[in-house]
Amino acid sequence: MILDQLQNWERYVAVHPGFKKAFQFLNQHDLDDLAAGRHPIDSEKLYALVMQENGKGRDIAKLESHRQFIDVQFTVTGTDNIGWKPTVECSGEADGYNSEKDIAFFTDRPDTWLIVPQGIFAIFYPEDAHAPLGGTGPIHKVVVKVPVDMT
Repeated sequence: MILDQLQNWERYVAVHPGFKKAFQFLNQHDLDDLAAGRHPIDSEKLYALVMQENGKGRDIAKLESHRQFIDVQFTVTGTDNIGWKPTVECSGEADGYNSEKDIAFFTDRPDTWLIVPQGIFAIFYPEDAHAPLGGTGPIHKVVVKVPVDMT
């Protein structure tokens, strides 16, 4: 898991071959004007999800993890609270892994909560179970889905 300001994005392009395109998308678009929904970046394998939702609160936000994608979650406006727990320490998948949606939900509670205000991004790898939208109030965010395997 990584938490940082978007202005420091260049530090992370060497970590994964898809991060450069992900961060270029976040920096080159007027994110306030992007419609909610899916936006392709590099065909279907690298894409962004634009969301404008109300936070669910920490008691309702569920831990989830992905096997095929890394999440780069960037808060455009508002403040997200994202729970975190190592995936290997999660004891119970709620409904099993859904390979079509690349998601598994867990019944566990997060060990840690990250405050992710406007201008901050968090990167979650498959080993990072995370519970997004744990804050309250309106949150406008962009989640860039970066394939674990870019080949």
